[in-house]
Amino acid sequence: MKMTISFSPDLARIMAEETEAAERAVTLGVTQAGERLKSDWRAQVTGAGLGTKLARTIRSARYPKQGTSIGAASLVWSKAPQIVGAHDEGAPIRSKNGFWLAIPTPVARERIRRGPLDPGIWEKRTGMPLRFIYRRGGPSLLVADNVRFTKSGRIRENVTRRKDGTSYSRLAGRTIVPIFLLVPQVKLPKRLDLERDAREAAADLSGLIVANWVDGQKI
Repeated sequence: MKMTISFSPDLARIMAEETEAAERAVTLGVTQAGERLKSDWRAQVTGAGLGTKLARTIRSARYPKQGTSIGAASLVWSKAPQIVGAHDEGAPIRSKNGFWLAIPTPVARERIRRGPLDPGIWEKRTGMPLRFIYRRGGPSLLVADNVRFTKSGRIRENVTRRKDGTSYSRLAGRTIVPIFLLVPQVKLPKRLDLERDAREAAADLSGLIVANWVDGQKI
């Protein structure tokens, strides 16, 4: 006696369809979670006052890049990991050469408003040499001597120029002005909490997968 067993509906087809639905749901859920995390991290960066340029360094990518997979994954990262990481951890910053960090004073920034500013740039752009003053009980200083201020409080050139192009110095009304504070290190305050958003994204992932699975069945 020969017995034939058949399934209706086709069990193999049903399993294949469910596998495909699972792959699609996982891939969509993982992609959405990654995009949300990228958006949340960018919002944190701008909300902390670190600017949109740094926020745009936050990127995301899905793997595999094409097609769907039950093992899909999303990666969220920054193209400026040292800067973002320092604000996330509240890390100390030290001089690369092990000496001093030169912190510009507000007076220094009044004269050179844009771009990087260090003692070499200050001397080159202003023509004012800086003098080191060691202070035992506080930050040491780099100061400019014989500085004259305008009526509005801005620094003038430390030389006066004659009509023939030659220059001379008038010491009257001039003073010594701190241009840089010198410290061995500074510690950035913790301004970001990226781990918090990552935990929330991981907690939401299962719900996103289920939602995409159900929506896929409705289509």
